[in-house]
This record gives sequence, structure tokens and C-alpha cells, in this order.
Amino acid sequence: MTFKRPYSAGLAALAVGLFAATAAYAEPTVNKGDNAWMLTSTVLVLLMTIPGLALFYGGLVRSKNMLSVLMQVFYTVCIVTIIWALYGYSLAFTGGSDFIGGFSKAFLMGVTADSKAATFSVDANISELVYVCFQMTFAAITPALIVGAFAERMKFAAVALFIPLWVTLIYFPIAHMVWYWAGPDAISDAVKALAAAGDAAAKTAAQAKLDEVNADAGWIFKKGAIDFAGGTVVHINSGIAGLVGALLLGKRTGYGKDLMAPHSLTMSMIGASLLWVGWFGFNAGSNLEATGGAALAMTNSFVATAAAALSWMFAEWIIKGHPSVLGALSGAVAGLVAVTPAAGYAGPMGAIVLGLLVGVVCLFFCTVVKNALGYDDALDVFGVHCIGGIVGALGTGILVNPALGGAGIMDYTIGKIADYDFIGQMTSQTWGVCTTLVWSGVGSAILYKVVDVIVGLRASVEVEREGLDITEHTERAYNM
Repeated sequence: MTFKRPYSAGLAALAVGLFAATAAYAEPTVNKGDNAWMLTSTVLVLLMTIPGLALFYGGLVRSKNMLSVLMQVFYTVCIVTIIWALYGYSLAFTGGSDFIGGFSKAFLMGVTADSKAATFSVDANISELVYVCFQMTFAAITPALIVGAFAERMKFAAVALFIPLWVTLIYFPIAHMVWYWAGPDAISDAVKALAAAGDAAAKTAAQAKLDEVNADAGWIFKKGAIDFAGGTVVHINSGIAGLVGALLLGKRTGYGKDLMAPHSLTMSMIGASLLWVGWFGFNAGSNLEATGGAALAMTNSFVATAAAALSWMFAEWIIKGHPSVLGALSGAVAGLVAVTPAAGYAGPMGAIVLGLLVGVVCLFFCTVVKNALGYDDALDVFGVHCIGGIVGALGTGILVNPALGGAGIMDYTIGKIADYDFIGQMTSQTWGVCTTLVWSGVGSAILYKVVDVIVGLRASVEVEREGLDITEHTERAYNM
């Protein structure tokens, strides 16, 4: 086959990392500056989840459920971290099939302080352990996002079982399908070998090797979909899983009748701000190098977020007659979500337009659509993350166009930016969106049912009315 779009697809494509150099390839170097930047980015992404996401979600629920949300998020980080080290990294970022990797790096076998992971520049690597930890933080925050959809009514035992199952059967395959590829070093070496081939037999063998390298990638990646930092893998993936959970669990007791206002928007403001700060590691870190690409991703993460916060706030002001803090915070998160897949591809002006659009679209889904359909997505995981992720993923296919100020898509077989094809790229983006929706939507529904049979999903009405903090954890968030 001819690999027409070997993309420098964000983050992941990092898979690259996966292979320490062998005798077949030139020995790459580890850049200390890139390494330092990725160490920093990894810690920033952890900051997004704990305490960022935990406080953001915790402030939005009633005080009697504050600790339950904090516990669910903290548990998710801990359990996924261990699973990632045991087999998650191997399943997501080694070869095996188009849909899932293998166990060649289970228990981090072969991953040492000296092994390397590729970046998006030929012969420039980072330490593989840094890459392992960076991707670990992505694996941890994604299922943690789901918690907001079924907040205040799901038993902790159910959460404790669902999260490991979901990350194993849903997240790892999607991460592999979207982000796994052989990397620029492998492609570059195969292209050089083809160019150096002297006779027909040598050229045939070299071409077969190039085809093999290009075929060593995830299914969605080979479809040509680009996702710089996780619009599909993280946000659409978690958002649709959250909606399915909210539908299967049903509404909270008293929903639509009792007051269920956030108990501490101050906490949510702190959490949202930490999310924004940590998101620079999420987006700019996905460049894997401390280069102009990271600077572009950082810039876009500033302007798209600010634009979406203003868009949501002013739209709400016009519709409801007042601007709300919660609206501004929700808009900012929606902007961060939408710019995630586009961070390294869009130009700053395109990112602003994307932010302005997603703020209004997510507001519409979190109010009009949610009220019309009557589902109880407690903290708007679907309306912000899934919808925002879809807007961002499709928008990336447009904004990557160099004619619109985008960075374009690097084709490593020719060593330059490929020609932009609107129809082809939007088709590829649609493949990524739809595959994620189906895989996560259907798979999550099955997992919820399995968990319900084993331990039961929902807390009793009595437990729910008293609050999950005291009944599930025998603690209170506030003792006054």
C-alpha cells in the first residue's frame, strides 16, 4: 500500500516512542531541553486532574457529595497509573494490529533509563520513561472526566470496577487506533533505503519495507485523521461514555424538583483555573519537543480558551439577562476541549474562531438540548467534552489548511508539508469521530451492564438522599 498521510498526529503519534533504536536505524539523540519540557508537561497534566478536575467537579456538586467526587477522581488516577505500567502502555503503543497493541512491553519490559521515544523530528528523541509517564497522565484523566456525568448517584464499588474495565477495553484501543505509528525515524530510514536501492530487486525489497513501516499504525491513524492532543481519544471518548452512563443510571433522586445548585463555585473556579494552567502541558506538551510547535500549541490554548469563555458568557448574558461565573468557567473548559485536537495544527486566528464557535455550541447542548431530552448529565460531560471534542476534531480538519493560517500536515515520505485536501481531510476526521463514538458508546454500555450485574451501579434512594460522603466513605467534606 502507499501511505499517503504519515501524519505527525499529535500526541500520539508519539508512539514512536515505542521503539528503542536498533542496528537497522541510525542512533537518535536525546535532547535534554525536550526532555526537561516533557518532564514539566507531564506534571502539568497531572495537575489538571488532581487537584484541577477534582476541585472543578467537587465544587459543582452538593456539599454532601463533595468527597465522593474527590475520591472517585483520585482513585481513577491511582488505579490507571498502575494499570498503565503493567500493560496499558504496551497495549496502546506497541505494534500488534490496527486496533490494539501487544504485550511486548508489558510490565515496562525493555523500558529503561536509556531507552528512547521518538518525537516529530527525525533523529531527535526523548527518554522513553518520560514518554511513558506523559501518556500515563492522559490515560488517567480520560476516565476521570466520565465521573462528572453520573456524579452523586453511582456507588463507589461500581466506579472502582468500571474504571479499570473501561480504560482497558475502551481507552487503550482508541489511543492505539488514533495515535500509534512507526514514527519519523523509521519512515525516514525506509525512504532513504529506497532512494539508495541500486537495482530492481533492491528497489522492490526497499519498497516493501517502506510499505511495512507505513502499515505499522493504528486504524484511525491510517485513515488520515489528525488529533494533536486528544479530541477523540480523551474528550469524545469520555464524553459519550458519560452520556451512556447518565442514561443507564437514570436521573438523580429529586432531579428537576430539588435544588441541586453547585455548593462551591469558588472551588470550581480554582479547579477550572488549574485545568487551564495544566492544559498547557496537555496541548503544548503533545508537541514532544520544546520548539515552535509547542509555542503554537501554547498560544492556541490561550486564545481559544479565552474566546470560548467570552462566547459562552455573552451568549448567556443575551439569552438569560445575566453573565454567570459558571458559564464563563464552562466556556473556558469547552474552549480547551475544542482546541485540544487543533492545538498544533491551527493558526492563532483560527483558534479564536474555533473558541467563539464552541462556546455557543456547547451552551446550546448544555441547556436547550439537555432540557429537551431530559437526561441528567450531572456536570455536563457530554455537552462540554463530547460536543466540544466533535467541534474541535472537525474544526481541526479545516483549520490545519495552510491557506487559513494552519501548520499543515507533515508527510515524512517526501520530507515536507503535504498538499491540503479539504474533502479528504474532513472525511478522515469524520472517520475518527464516528469510530470513537461507536466504540466508546457501545462498549461503555456493555461495561455498565456488566458492572451492574456484578456489584450494582446505583446507590439506594436513602443513601443518595443522605449523601455519598457519609454513607460511602463515613466522612464529611466540611465539619462545622
